[in-house]
Amino acid sequence: MTSKIAGHLLVECLLAQGVTHAFGVPGESYLAVLDGFHLYRDSIQFVTCRQEGGASFMAEAQGKLTGRPGICFVTRGPGATNASIGVHTAFQDSTPMVLFVGDVASETRDREAFQEMDYTHFFGPSTKGMAKRVERVDDPERLPEYVARAFATAMNGRPGPVVLVLPEDMLTQPVKAVALPRLEAIQAWSDPGALRTLRDMLLAARKPLVIAGGGGWTTQSAQALQRFAENWQLPVTNAFRFQDTFDNHHALYAGDVGIGIGPALAQRVRDADLILAIGPRLGEMTTGGYTLLQAPKTRQKLVHIHASAEELNRVYQADLAIHATMNAAARSLEVLTAPHELPWSGWTQSAHADYLANLKPQTLPGAIDMPAIVATLQKHLPVDAVLTNGAGNFASWMHRFYKHHGLVKGHKTQLAPTVGAMGYGVPAGIAANLLTGRLAFTIAGDGDFLMNGQELATAVQHGGKSIIVLLNNGMYGTIRMHQEREYPEHVTGSKLQNPDFAALAQAYGYAGVRIVKTEGFEAALLDALARPQGTLIEVILDPEVITTRGTLSAITQAALAKQETAG
Repeated sequence: MTSKIAGHLLVECLLAQGVTHAFGVPGESYLAVLDGFHLYRDSIQFVTCRQEGGASFMAEAQGKLTGRPGICFVTRGPGATNASIGVHTAFQDSTPMVLFVGDVASETRDREAFQEMDYTHFFGPSTKGMAKRVERVDDPERLPEYVARAFATAMNGRPGPVVLVLPEDMLTQPVKAVALPRLEAIQAWSDPGALRTLRDMLLAARKPLVIAGGGGWTTQSAQALQRFAENWQLPVTNAFRFQDTFDNHHALYAGDVGIGIGPALAQRVRDADLILAIGPRLGEMTTGGYTLLQAPKTRQKLVHIHASAEELNRVYQADLAIHATMNAAARSLEVLTAPHELPWSGWTQSAHADYLANLKPQTLPGAIDMPAIVATLQKHLPVDAVLTNGAGNFASWMHRFYKHHGLVKGHKTQLAPTVGAMGYGVPAGIAANLLTGRLAFTIAGDGDFLMNGQELATAVQHGGKSIIVLLNNGMYGTIRMHQEREYPEHVTGSKLQNPDFAALAQAYGYAGVRIVKTEGFEAALLDALARPQGTLIEVILDPEVITTRGTLSAITQAALAKQETAG
């Protein structure tokens, strides 16, 4: 048998796991792997990114879209630290991902060699770390074992990221090992006794509420969840930035439980006597800073279903904790027999009515009507479009007003960082289009876009297309909002001097247009949908329009009045 080098074997291992795309910034520490990508270029594509943060966000988006680990390659030291933002996002968002880090040669290790660092301590596997597992591959013959274990760890239990460190001299050594077979995620099924207890709790309830979300959902599990909800006529909410888990058009949908939650829905969470949390880890954003659901023991009866046994009872002491993956859990729930009559039909109907009422916008100043912009997007974007965003108040327009069909119709349609990472939307949209060929739409803020806007070059180089609506209000809007609340009229650090975004997009090879009035948006969107290359539509937004519900001046005035009263 002719020997091959470990770098080529690594690519063969990825192919065995069904990987079609890997995202990264090339580095001299893993040249042997890059040569492997060249060798197998007809079967797997290495997507050359412009910064490791953008590359890791693309891999995280890949994990969300496919349910299998997204793949990212970076070089040692600065490459790894730049990529850490995507690893942290994958950890808090429960997304399967594998980050491969080219490292210093074994003979120079532990001398503080060029760009050397301790990856185990940096990525720190723990409940407060960034990765589920961090391992260094010193023996090239064991490379298939390490890759297979990385995939298994990333997919099983609570999905998340794994980091594999690759010494550059190891990658050039000849090997005889072969890739191991493709791994599938293991399904954990609900305990039958726990399901009987859950049914008894439902029968005793008067105001039940479902919160669905987290990682691990598929079309099959989303459809099973819908059948369960229909059988029991349960109001269903989606957890923060998992708004495609349950069909927003459905009569049982009650809204999303996250940042900027509708006041009526927030009160409904408080008033519920039974919360069925199916999939989410119940983090700070979904629980309103641990106030809608008080930690560690909720006022409401709590049933928590999660894919990780370690997550159950970690923050919240549930009345019933069920360890199950989403496919298994939803299929178990849909066969629970419901009685002919249920006492909460009025509760369910009013929950959906509150959701519809929350879609009615407040009147805000300026020449741009953002609810009308979102309505235009709802009208023209295809049902399978992938919608992406980073972090900032700008994202709340889509979160509040756009209605996802989502997974129940066969497609994941929302890619958004529950970790609250800025700069996610642009690379995630590009990755979504490259991976699926579906339309990718990104909403970005001016500050958010400039975090990873250079990845437009990646899209153009690799034949990708996304449509970006960039809301330009000349500031870091979320921070300015908080400044006015806490230190009114003391503005420091949140103002922005911006480039000509339309011209910048054109420089990268995108079309770039600017609109200053709502009336110009629909034509700009239709043009963007029709043209072959990507488009950036810069929307000049009045700085007063700081949230979907109020103005910056109103926040300032309220803060000043509060100070005066306190003084």
